Amino acid sequence: MKKTKSLFGGIKENFPSGLVVFLVALPLCLGIALASGAPPLSGVIAGIIGGIVVGSISNSNISVSGPAAGLTAIVLVAITDIGAFELFLCAGIIAGIIQLILGFIRAGSISNYFPNNVIEGMLAGIGIIIILKQISHAVGFDKDYEGHQSLFDNGFNTAYFTELLGAIHPGAIVVTLISMGILLAWDNIAVLRRLKLLPGALVAVIAGILLNEFFKFSGSSLAISPEHLVTLPVPSTLDEFKNLITFPDLAGFTNPKVWITGATIAIVASIETLLCIEASDRLDVRRRITDTNLELKAQGIGNMVSSFIGGLPMTSVVVRSSANANAGATSKLSAIIHGVLLLICVLTIPFILNLIPLATLAAVLILVGYKLAKPATFRHFWHNGKYQFIPFVATVVAVVATDLLKGVGIGLLISVFYILQGNMKRAYYLSRETLNDADEITIKLAEEVSFLNKAAIKKTLKNIKSGSKVLIDAKTTSYITTDVLEMIQDFANVRAKEEDINVELVGFKTSYRDYAKDQDSHVVINHKRAM
Repeated sequence: MKKTKSLFGGIKENFPSGLVVFLVALPLCLGIALASGAPPLSGVIAGIIGGIVVGSISNSNISVSGPAAGLTAIVLVAITDIGAFELFLCAGIIAGIIQLILGFIRAGSISNYFPNNVIEGMLAGIGIIIILKQISHAVGFDKDYEGHQSLFDNGFNTAYFTELLGAIHPGAIVVTLISMGILLAWDNIAVLRRLKLLPGALVAVIAGILLNEFFKFSGSSLAISPEHLVTLPVPSTLDEFKNLITFPDLAGFTNPKVWITGATIAIVASIETLLCIEASDRLDVRRRITDTNLELKAQGIGNMVSSFIGGLPMTSVVVRSSANANAGATSKLSAIIHGVLLLICVLTIPFILNLIPLATLAAVLILVGYKLAKPATFRHFWHNGKYQFIPFVATVVAVVATDLLKGVGIGLLISVFYILQGNMKRAYYLSRETLNDADEITIKLAEEVSFLNKAAIKKTLKNIKSGSKVLIDAKTTSYITTDVLEMIQDFANVRAKEEDINVELVGFKTSYRDYAKDQDSHVVINHKRAM
């Protein structure tokens, strides 16, 4: 009885969030398939497998998997280069096998080295992109495909924004504003928040459909035309539906290009997945930690299954995961529910889904984007100091201006720069003038002393005057890099004797091999002034 109660409790908590993710994922799956030059249903198949298969295997409570915008360029070029989508599907199977191997060799641990400020910067950047890209759908201008996550592909295109202003559709704006009003009401009115099985996103979608149908029935100029609605294939018979599914041509395994494409997809998809998992764990209010190696295995199995039945390659994706977290998901059941809903609705009611205005979905995503890039996040990192704020802002700007991987790479480089700079500064050196005022000097080494500290220690030793008394304390030091150890030994054994410097070495081990592995550290130097 307890297990049954727990199961239904999980459904009650996660059905609303699964429904929201379903509504967000549907147009994204279709749009990414369109941008990839693949059959429309291939994106939906990837979404279904990402929800049901990956969601069942993964232990991530928040992340949602599906076709990813970051893979569109790779897929589009590969399909053209290889010559057929059926052959390309073999590359998806290869990518899945490689990801499965990466999971078994525990390559997922690389995610432990992503700094929090870079991950938060990535989320904020994605939030800004979501808002900017959804503005066009919100006003009824749908030139760009759904799910596209690079704002400036060919530089800042002012013509695009001029065209946007000239193509505003009043009906789309009305639907957007009413949908956003409903969503805000559900977020801020306590009575409505308690209606867990009736999420605001579903109410907004129903209101958007009914409003547009009223516009069409009344012959109003506010009616939204079909190109601004969700577009799903609507097969009338089982044979027509079967014809929409593409199976892999196994001859692709003999094509070297297919293997190269598979390896490329595996690397990019794995990196994007690990980034998203780190971000999803940050979005989880319970701060649960995902097994990243298990996640790579889940993604590998998902990509193999998806490719076997004609689906696009997938990753864990930020937009859907963010929508999932913001909708109140508490477990991976939410991702599974979204996959089941995709499957049921595509099989049974595609004609109803095709009535949903993209403006309504834009309202949902704009609020998701705001929560990711809210001003409070910027204030938080500003108050944490420049070493946290600058990498954060740099990541935000780079993600918006380029793409997710490049943006995170730039943020990581800046973070590493500040880490190196901080390590070198912490091993501060005392000038000759300061040391001239001291006849007893204590140099206390930190727990770990790396090559980064060599210059500062060398300058300090160089400026110690003749006749001084020096204590170099390594009692708490577990590692000293060979360069620094030899430099201290030379100072104590050669120069100190020549210049009548009294050197006492405390806590040093017999050999540098006795020290732990090489890591960064700092040196703290204290000195006693002469009386």
